[in-house]
Amino acid sequence: MNKAYYDFEFGKLEITYKDEILYSLKVVKNEEVNNRTKFTDKIFKEVEEYLTGKRKEFDIKYIFIGTTFQKQVWTLLEKIPYGKTCTYLDIAKKMGNSKLSRAIGCACNKNPIWLIVPCHRVIGSNNKLVGYAGGLKMKTKLLEIEKYNS
Repeated sequence: MNKAYYDFEFGKLEITYKDEILYSLKVVKNEEVNNRTKFTDKIFKEVEEYLTGKRKEFDIKYIFIGTTFQKQVWTLLEKIPYGKTCTYLDIAKKMGNSKLSRAIGCACNKNPIWLIVPCHRVIGSNNKLVGYAGGLKMKTKLLEIEKYNS
């Protein structure tokens, strides 16, 4: 696996990739060896376009690394439309068990491709913003970008 680093609105973005497949996005404090490529430049450009409201969908090949359950959740997250939200309970019901809300939240927290696979679009049953690995400030900002540009 290779890693590339870019400064962006929320700090330093770490892009983990192999060949031309994205494995993860992460906000980090420090960078290691920076292996930027045309592929990582494309990812970063799409992230910047999203953050400025110019992009609603990503055109990046990625692969999920996680448990079978996590992959099922992340696949459902991919289907949440830009500018829309759903609840953890909504996803649990789609999975056939309304008692899975907490487990859904844990899977969202482990989402390695957090911007492209939009776990920020999942909110609490009371329509409040709860839980987000990047922090509620980032979740709020991402939802505001989408609401404004829908």
